[in-house]
Amino acid sequence: MSAYIIRRLLLMVPTLFAIMLINFLVIQIAPGGPVEQMISQITGVGADITERVSRTGTTEALSSPATSDAFSSKYRGAQGLDPDFIQELEKRFGFDKPLHERFFSMMKKYLMLDFGESFFRDRSVVDLVLDKMPVSISLGVWTTLLVYLISIPLGIAKAVRDGDRFDIWTSLLVVIGTAIPSFLFAVFLLVIFAGGSYMDWFPLAGITSENWDNLSWPSKIMDYFWHLALPVLAMTIGGFATLTMLTKNSFLDQIHQQYVMTARAKGLTERKVLYGHVFRNAMLIVIAGFPAAFIGILFTGSLLIEIIFSLDGLGLLGFEAAFARDYPVMFGTLFFFSLLGLVMSLIGDLTYTLIDPRIDFERQER
Repeated sequence: MSAYIIRRLLLMVPTLFAIMLINFLVIQIAPGGPVEQMISQITGVGADITERVSRTGTTEALSSPATSDAFSSKYRGAQGLDPDFIQELEKRFGFDKPLHERFFSMMKKYLMLDFGESFFRDRSVVDLVLDKMPVSISLGVWTTLLVYLISIPLGIAKAVRDGDRFDIWTSLLVVIGTAIPSFLFAVFLLVIFAGGSYMDWFPLAGITSENWDNLSWPSKIMDYFWHLALPVLAMTIGGFATLTMLTKNSFLDQIHQQYVMTARAKGLTERKVLYGHVFRNAMLIVIAGFPAAFIGILFTGSLLIEIIFSLDGLGLLGFEAAFARDYPVMFGTLFFFSLLGLVMSLIGDLTYTLIDPRIDFERQER
């Protein structure tokens, strides 16, 4: 197993390199880069140009009309700006260097855990990610935990009672959970339970109260879960439905296998057959989807939930960075997310062996 782990770790290097390279090239093709974003801010309608230029840290102002008429820029909306000023912007954002040089310079810094500074926030990427991490970790961990705690027992119960009333009524709940998008359910919860037209039981925004630092530890824990209750419930509604049906179908497939009939013929109890034989095989497919489910919940599935409940997490940070073309934040978070996804995939494979020791990845690769 150690040799397999080493091979997987080594394989992460070219995989991560390829992910970063493909995304880097795609982003460069997309219009509206950081230079264009800065130009649009400086030349914004009704804005004071001198104030905007000084706030962004540049030193050149608009050129004279004669210069602007003679200057043909490759950037949209740059007419009327001094060419030296454009060059200064390019140098500030690193666009004065060739494409390949920018990429390899970025990857070299990432290997040294240097993720640079945000273009537009005047803070390091690491500080931004660490500030947003508690929100996303809270949503991701508690949602994933709740989804699995609900879905696995419910899926097993539905498989054992396949076709009876319990299965039919719970299937109705699963259908409702599948049909209702998380963000729509979040709006419903917000209107009903968070100061809308009905009840005011939960807070509208944030992950903690303003006086959280002054609370006792028991009060801090209660306040923390009080703020998380509605966002986590909204994210759970869709995830539990999918995982429940996956668990049920996986168990049904195993229950009708020949080895189950043989175990029953030997006189084993249903509980012994179910949890001693079926569970180990049926749970493999459920565990296979855990890394992707966790990453999806942690980083992508929480974006709309963060917006609706005014939670400042990684999903919102990545969206705003992509919208503003804040390349250091975009690629820094992409590097972190991709690395975490690869590690979670390896953990998922290792969990296979914990549930079923008969699985040997080393032998399969020979």
